[in-house]
Order: sequence, then C-alpha cells, then structure tokens
Amino acid sequence: MEKRPLKPAEITDYTIRMAEDKAGGSFQKLLILGILAGAFIAFAAEGSNMAAFNLFAEPTTYGLGKALAGAIFGTGLMLVVLAGGELFTGNTMILAAVCDRKVTINRMLRNWVIVYIGNFIGSVLIAYMMVHSGLFASGADMLGAVTVKIAAYKVNLDFSKAFYLGIMCNWLVCLAVWISYGADTMAGKILSIFFPIWLFITSGFEHSVANMYYIPAGIMAKTNMSFAELSHLSQEVLDSLTWSSFLIHNLIPVTLGNIVGGGIFVGIAYWYTYKKIY
Repeated sequence: MEKRPLKPAEITDYTIRMAEDKAGGSFQKLLILGILAGAFIAFAAEGSNMAAFNLFAEPTTYGLGKALAGAIFGTGLMLVVLAGGELFTGNTMILAAVCDRKVTINRMLRNWVIVYIGNFIGSVLIAYMMVHSGLFASGADMLGAVTVKIAAYKVNLDFSKAFYLGIMCNWLVCLAVWISYGADTMAGKILSIFFPIWLFITSGFEHSVANMYYIPAGIMAKTNMSFAELSHLSQEVLDSLTWSSFLIHNLIPVTLGNIVGGGIFVGIAYWYTYKKIY
C-alpha cells in the first residue's frame, strides 16, 4: 500500500496509541529518554542564543533576532521526535488517551513526573557545561550578558503572563508534534516541526523545558561579574534571579500553561472532535 500522510482523525488514533506506549514505559526508559530530550532542547536553546544574541541587544533588531533564533530552535524538537526522546510538553497530549479511557490518570501522571525530572536533568547538564565551556565569553562576553538578561526577564514575569505565554507556546509545540505524526517521510516530519516551532520562538512564548536551560544558565552565568555588568541590570533584578524565583515565578505557571496548551487545546480538542462527536 502506498504511503500517504495521515488525516486528522487518523492522527488522533495514532496519538492515543503513542500515549499508551508512553504511559507504559519503564522508569529507566522514561528517565533516560527524558534526559536526552532535555539535552536536545537545551542544545537548541544555547544554539539559538549564540546565533542571535547580538540582535537581541538592540530594539531595532530584536524581532529579527527572535526570528533567527526560531529558525534554529526547531532542531531540538526534531531530535526529540526523530532520534528518540521523551519530552514533557509533548506528553501533555496523553490527556487524549485518558479521555479515551486507554490510559489511567495515575499512569499519565507517572509518565509526566519521570519525564519532567529527566528533562530537568538533561537541560541543567547542558547549562552547566555551557558555563564551564567558556562559550559565554563569546562576543566580548555579550553572550553571557544576554543569557543573564533572558533569565532575569523570565523570573520577573507575572504569574498570569507566564501562564498565558505557556498556553500559547505548547499549543504550537504540540501542533508541531501532532503534524509530524501525520507525515509519511522524514523530510515531511522535519518540515512539520520547523514552522510551528519557528513561530513559537519568534512570538516569545514560554516553554517549561527550554526554561530549564535558559534560567539555570542565567543563574550560573550571573556569578561572572563581567556578564552581570554587561547585562545592564540593576542589582535588585540580578538578586531576583535565584533558584526559588525560577521555580515559583516561572516554572510553575509556565508548566501549568503548557499543560493547558498542549493537553486541552490539542490533545483533548482533537479527541473530542474526532472520537466523541465526529
């Protein structure tokens, strides 16, 4: 039979089957694949910053910098989907299988917790290696300064703003995964991922796993006095960049938003459309 792209209703069925497999994964498998996925997203984050940090520094080129960063960032999700990885944000779509009574809530939550921890380990590992690699000194220390500035911005978002930015982010991320499930070639999967991720980064939305790189990298980088000074942030703002502010002011609201964006606006929305009323 000739291969063809899946139709939306078929993607729904495929997503539910994938969710059953993910929910049944062993602890070791989910943790290792979670660590790999966290590292893949962190590689995409550091690479996109390296490409665009000088453009971020000027208001007139800020949008161009976001567009350039977005063009590179999609590589992270491509690695997750094509090379193999377990990414918390994509796994929010397991909610579709829960609604279809193929996966229990407990199994879904087990997957989320293990994968989330793995993603955190992988992301922070890359942040740690970037700090100690000396690469943040690139551009006469400006990459390090921009890394600090990005992290400080993220931990100073209002809860509601971080929440809504998280919703819009994972709506697009899960659409990228969703479309890639329907593609019938490797090239098709790559293109399916590229454009929605490009849009999410260019828009400036918030991704919990990406922030597991961005903010720890900034926390570690701010200990370098040159990076802190070149960021032109006040001491008060620099002092606000802590592990506790990372958790309370960014990671929690962004994670909740990501669950809504991917789990409800993609997973449950398509389950309801094609399995409940179609």
